[in-house]
Amino acid sequence: MHKLPLKSILATSLLVAGCATTTGWTPTVDTYNDPNAFRLNQDMQECEQLASQSSSTVKDTATGAAVGGLIGAAGGAAIGAVVGNPGTGAAIGAAAGGIGGGAQQGIHSNDSYKNAYRNCLRQRGHNVVN
Repeated sequence: MHKLPLKSILATSLLVAGCATTTGWTPTVDTYNDPNAFRLNQDMQECEQLASQSSSTVKDTATGAAVGGLIGAAGGAAIGAVVGNPGTGAAIGAAAGGIGGGAQQGIHSNDSYKNAYRNCLRQRGHNVVN
């Protein structure tokens, strides 16, 4: 097995962070009996902006990738030391931990974005389905 250079690990972690976005999702709103239905488009734009401000997906993902990479490197080095190659173990652990940590933080941040978006629309009197 060949060693994974630190640059490869960092590039992979940044790629995961770059892929984490909150765009493309909009909540489904039932406008039946909604006295504020005429304002729905404006409210959705404003609530999307507020939700984006309350959630920092890329930053959270990058932080999760960094922390996961550090924890993974430490665990990988310990396992690698037992097997006889702590450097390879640290590199593999850093890559796995970085990707896993980044993905987990990205998902959590995306959920925060969706919740903020839904709550904003509900506070404005709309019946949000999802």
